Amino acid sequence: MKKAFLHLHLSVFLAGFTGILGKLISLNEGMLVWYRLLITCVTMFFLFRLRGSLQRLPWKDILPIGSTGVIVALHWLFFYGSIKYANVSIGVVCFSLTSLFTAIFDPLINKRRFDGIEMLLSMLTLAGILLIFHFDTQYRTGIILGIISAMFAALFTVFNKRLIKRFDTITITYYELWTGLIVMTILAPFYVYAFPVPSLVPPAIDWLWLFILSWACTICMYLLSMSALKRISPFTVNLTFNLEPVYSIILAFIIFHENKYLNPAFYGGLACIILSVILQMIRVNYQHKKGEMIATH
Repeated sequence: MKKAFLHLHLSVFLAGFTGILGKLISLNEGMLVWYRLLITCVTMFFLFRLRGSLQRLPWKDILPIGSTGVIVALHWLFFYGSIKYANVSIGVVCFSLTSLFTAIFDPLINKRRFDGIEMLLSMLTLAGILLIFHFDTQYRTGIILGIISAMFAALFTVFNKRLIKRFDTITITYYELWTGLIVMTILAPFYVYAFPVPSLVPPAIDWLWLFILSWACTICMYLLSMSALKRISPFTVNLTFNLEPVYSIILAFIIFHENKYLNPAFYGGLACIILSVILQMIRVNYQHKKGEMIATH
């Protein structure tokens, strides 16, 4: 269990840089996601496929894995849209609603009872988002996109929890991201037509950020998080990822000086979100210790 939590928190730390890189990259959200998928997929092909590290899967297994890849691509699209239309701090705080959507989707999809405590903790997160949404009216478009992003992130984690019971994490990640790339490639011409860009080729500095985003914040981060999912519930994983705003916001304050543009409502909302994470960690730790005590008697 300790190793699972170590993997989880390391993946959260890497995830904290994704928002910063999304702000640094000058591409719009559609092209950013396409290049991120392209670099990641090509890298994984050479790292895993050529080395024979992947399971050979029939089409009936590739299809459900691939559909989850489309979900993660949509999550990224709306997440970076939130950052582009608002800022890093708003985008990553909205991501915290993933825990609320997980508390709803996980019981519905996996046919288990709703957990009242999970719902209460998620409502605390929701209260934080509503506090920001009510007072920071200039960021409402970004907040709406961020909420949609959180919904897709929750679905991604819940479906992944089911997949890792049957397949290894490298194989899942490989087929998911390749499917996401194929779908984004098909949709790219329509997206560029709806949201024109001055150039389809990133400038030199963007290539650096894209490689960091793809290698550290995608391949390493997702393999670590899915490794943690083997021992930890989807709700706990997503709630722990609520710490991502803390890392991202600190970096955003240092690099972009976003603290100059945020009012007290933002900090009140952030406090609610951090409190929900702390309470859940205390709860999970208590349940684990209780389980160990029962096992020893």
